[in-house]
Amino acid sequence: MQDRDDLSILDAEDELESPLDSIEPVEEESETPPPDPELMLELLVHPEAPQRMLAARAFCELTDARAIPKLIDLLADVCPLVRVSAAYALGRNTSAEVVEPLIEILNNDWNGYVRKGVVWALGNSSDRRCLKPLIHALKTDISAVRLWAASSLAQIAKLEYEDVLAAIPPLIEGLRRDEIAAVRSNCAWSLGQLCRELPSNVVYATAIDALIEALVEDEDVGVKEDAKSAILRLGDPRGLQTIEELELEGLI
Repeated sequence: MQDRDDLSILDAEDELESPLDSIEPVEEESETPPPDPELMLELLVHPEAPQRMLAARAFCELTDARAIPKLIDLLADVCPLVRVSAAYALGRNTSAEVVEPLIEILNNDWNGYVRKGVVWALGNSSDRRCLKPLIHALKTDISAVRLWAASSLAQIAKLEYEDVLAAIPPLIEGLRRDEIAAVRSNCAWSLGQLCRELPSNVVYATAIDALIEALVEDEDVGVKEDAKSAILRLGDPRGLQTIEELELEGLI
């Protein structure tokens, strides 16, 4: 078995791209007819991997509850391209029954592309069971997975106040410490989302401190911009004052 943290699984430049970058958007008046769901359901159990992958990708566009059990089975497929396609499809075809199989794959699959897709799917699940696995992924996984764990946490944690409190410290740590600028940016974005659910307490103040720190000290322009956007979204007086001072000094 290959090392779970083998960065060679992902291309250095491509690993941070969105899981949906290669999935065509659904057009209301597309000239291309949508895939035939009956045919795609049959192909999900086709003996040839390319056909299974084609069918799984079709369910990134189609929503059909009948596909869910077969897509769950494909999470254990021998072909990683099939597994990753199934993960994205389960992010479209969400159900309570898919959460535990996705978490299991996140914990055990050696392929970074697969775990990346799983994290994205978990973020779409609206299920609190995903919170701890996403936090663990943000802390420990490769950069592509950390990137999507950061934004997925904002989608899951906002469901319950106590989950917001649990998610904010690892996001602060990611904003301050992660070596990848794109991950830090997503942490800033998520803090801007989650702090809207908080009263003005110690956790909120610590998050604002981290956003101001990123705005002032981070070397990456994109991170600075995302920290600024988060502060503006929150309308925090301390943050707004810092933005005004930096703008007057010509530093942002």
